[in-house]
Amino acid sequence: MRSRFLLFLLLIGGAGRLCSAQEVYQHISSQSIYAFLDEMANEGIIDLNSVVKPYSRSLIAEKLLQVEKQSSNLNQRQQKELSFYLKDYGKEIHPDKKFDKRFDVFYYKDSLFTFSLNGIGGVQIWDNAHGRNLHYWNGAEVFAYVGKHVGIYASLRDNHEDKILVDTNDLSERPGVVYKTGQDFSEMRGGITYAWKWGSLGLVKDHLEWGNYYHYPSIISGKAPSITQLKLVMKPARWFEFNYIHGWLVSGIVDSVRSYGYTNSYGTDTREVYRKKFIAANLFTFKPFKKFYASVGNSIVYSDMDAHPAYLIPFMLYKSVDHTLINASSNTLGQNSQFFLDFSSRQIRHTHLYTTLFFDDISITRLKKNGHLDYYSINSGFQVSDLVPNTFLTFEFFQSYPLVYKHNMPTTSYESNFYNLGHYLQDNSRGYYIELGCKPLRGLDVKVYYSQAKHGSDHEELGTDRNDVVELLLKPVDWEQNRSGVKARYQVVHDVFVSAEYEYQHVRGNYRKYTAPYYWGTNHSVSIGANYGF
Repeated sequence: MRSRFLLFLLLIGGAGRLCSAQEVYQHISSQSIYAFLDEMANEGIIDLNSVVKPYSRSLIAEKLLQVEKQSSNLNQRQQKELSFYLKDYGKEIHPDKKFDKRFDVFYYKDSLFTFSLNGIGGVQIWDNAHGRNLHYWNGAEVFAYVGKHVGIYASLRDNHEDKILVDTNDLSERPGVVYKTGQDFSEMRGGITYAWKWGSLGLVKDHLEWGNYYHYPSIISGKAPSITQLKLVMKPARWFEFNYIHGWLVSGIVDSVRSYGYTNSYGTDTREVYRKKFIAANLFTFKPFKKFYASVGNSIVYSDMDAHPAYLIPFMLYKSVDHTLINASSNTLGQNSQFFLDFSSRQIRHTHLYTTLFFDDISITRLKKNGHLDYYSINSGFQVSDLVPNTFLTFEFFQSYPLVYKHNMPTTSYESNFYNLGHYLQDNSRGYYIELGCKPLRGLDVKVYYSQAKHGSDHEELGTDRNDVVELLLKPVDWEQNRSGVKARYQVVHDVFVSAEYEYQHVRGNYRKYTAPYYWGTNHSVSIGANYGF
């Protein structure tokens, strides 16, 4: 009774203030909580702007409190999931440890300092026509709050694969990695943030996603390894939100002038120094109608200079800025700018409709000449949730014209560590994804899915004239993939998952260039896994 009274006080007397005073980010791999909030938004229980991820733990806690207020409208499975998540995100709600809390390896909280530590470990095994493959990982993650405004978090994961599952050219949904030696790789993420009632500022190294989606985002995705970024979020009004990043990308392009040779007791070698590469991006999100969000933004990938103060100004149209800096840059072609739009509607109960448009280059001259825009992609789809209780129907369509996400200067390509920052299918592609999901029990998620994807010729490699490429869409098809399967995952307790999956995959065309060897040709793959954390 006492805990319910506390929840009531928070809801009417400042839950927003308490939940937004400090921020650490919940990684995008935590799909279960993201899916639950999305379901609640589709049901009209909460209002959710889902165009930018990751969400902060404070935002998640705030939304769970809003769901708690309408718990009588939830079915039995949803109520159990709400109680389950409040055991974790109650850390952002309650002033002490006196609540029904999840297990943590170590947790401490007083009036000044909050600290949480948990381990990470997991294993996944695949078997198909190319043999058995094993991926295992281990590490730890922590987060802390200091005072009323400061948030700190860190996460380390060491990984091993028996057989490599992803490379920079692969048209694969699997996140990209940088292998250390053989099949080993690691990922260190974390950051420090300062938050206030209507915004936050942070220096973080993390993945991010821009653009509404269910299958894969198309503005910024988690395909590339995590990037270091200045991150600004402002929510000064109920109808407006602003997001900005300035990121330090990894070009992988050797700067021969700054590279140098050296000799020591181990012999003579060369230290390669890479050219600097940055991204600046902003996104303005407006809510003109209830449960409808419209977002507009732009970005620029720039190089051949240090981090420029003009690109540190959050609210700029960066292509226009580039026009005034061109003479000061060693790249006389200028930098690589992008423009994007996103629309999200949950105005029909049970249903989320969305469309994202990504423009790699907008030229009024070419528009007048050709009568159409050349370099853009579209990602559009819907999800219907709980029309039949605990079921989910999802459809998503993606298409990109040749040379979208591409650039003729390698130092300003829309990439980091040579992985595309946008959609995994990249340019000159078309694909669709269909999924039927069911959640019969708390924590159990079963999905049946089918996808088809096609990729055309690499016109960047061919040196095709950039003035007219629309007619070249998928002419010819260079790579094609069909996938179907069934996947089940069960969240036993917090952070502990077991999973099993069967997948049929058939890859045709230039699969040696675009597909990891483990999936060449036709395969029936079976996998099982268990993990504590991701």
